[in-house]
Amino acid sequence: MQRIFDITAKDLRQIVRNRMTFLFLLIMPIAFTLLFGLAFGGSGKTTDARLPVGFLNLDGGNLSADLKSLLGTSSVIRLDETPGRSEAELAALVGSGKLAAAIVIPSGYSQGLRDGNPFKLGFHADPAQPSTLTVESEVMVASQRLSSAVRTANITAKTTNDPSTFDPALEAALAAWQNPPIQVSVTSGVSSTPQNQNIMSMAGSSPSMMLQFAIAGLLTAATVIVNERKTRSLQRLLTTATSRFQILSGHYLAIFAMILSEFLILILFGQLLQVDYLRLPLATFLVAATSAVCIAALGLLIGVFAKSEEQAVMFSLIPMFILSGLGGAWVPLEVTGATFQTVGHFSPVAWALDGFKNIVVRGLGFNSVLLPAAALLGYAVLFFGLALWRFRKVSE
Repeated sequence: MQRIFDITAKDLRQIVRNRMTFLFLLIMPIAFTLLFGLAFGGSGKTTDARLPVGFLNLDGGNLSADLKSLLGTSSVIRLDETPGRSEAELAALVGSGKLAAAIVIPSGYSQGLRDGNPFKLGFHADPAQPSTLTVESEVMVASQRLSSAVRTANITAKTTNDPSTFDPALEAALAAWQNPPIQVSVTSGVSSTPQNQNIMSMAGSSPSMMLQFAIAGLLTAATVIVNERKTRSLQRLLTTATSRFQILSGHYLAIFAMILSEFLILILFGQLLQVDYLRLPLATFLVAATSAVCIAALGLLIGVFAKSEEQAVMFSLIPMFILSGLGGAWVPLEVTGATFQTVGHFSPVAWALDGFKNIVVRGLGFNSVLLPAAALLGYAVLFFGLALWRFRKVSE
């Protein structure tokens, strides 16, 4: 183990002396996080985090308007009533993922509800999406409240034998639902309150830039390994009792320490920008550590394959562009199609972003980072295995 730590310490001294290390690992990610966060964050505006639900009213009666009013007060769904949309267009938007669901109030709904024969609401949603049950529950609650209020108003009108009492009784019954005697507060992983757009933008740009420039910063570590071969230090080292595995492990630990240190510093910087990494500190550390394990293995692979400093630069920057672009560091995968999302997850950057965003954007729990962490470890094993195979070839 002492030989491994000696190689690690030697590499770290060389890496720290290189000014490019601080440029790629600290200065540029901080600068680009601020640039993208402020550019896309607006000026303190708020964003509605509720689920977007399409709304089409084909009835036009008073009771359908009351149903719309009840749904509009929901803290979970947000009605999207864009004029001119047909039911088929709403269904297509649901299918593409641009809407969580769509509600269609059929013609004659108000009269049928008042006569005690309510029409069934049109409801479009993807059963495979977890949000479908949430939206369906909200719609059911609102429609049941309206039906109950209508029955109460009908009973009042029949009891007084005065049809004119229906509307006042209906208003009173609907108003009573606004302040029920018993209230249940339910918390979910998705925040129902508007959030500052600047903070949300920073929460998206911070992990993206941190991961992107971590890959770009591998060129300094890869250069150390290349120079070791060029100066024939590697050949002299192989004549000692130090094994190939120990040499490779020493280089790997140096890159891992460098990347993990960068992550921890930038996470603290993000926390100062109100990106809530420390909401779940253990989950954040798990994603950061597994990301560092994966990227360090990639850096080791680059250093072993590169034959010159120019190749080390090229082999570092090309993966940065490909893996970052494909993995959603430039354009969030959430706004792309299902096919691109699937292809994007061939990049380890996508899994790392999933882990970080599950914490700071989606507000999910610790279990939500286990799958991304496992995927990153899988990539690390793949990259390290390839590096070990290649290292044996070049050192023979």
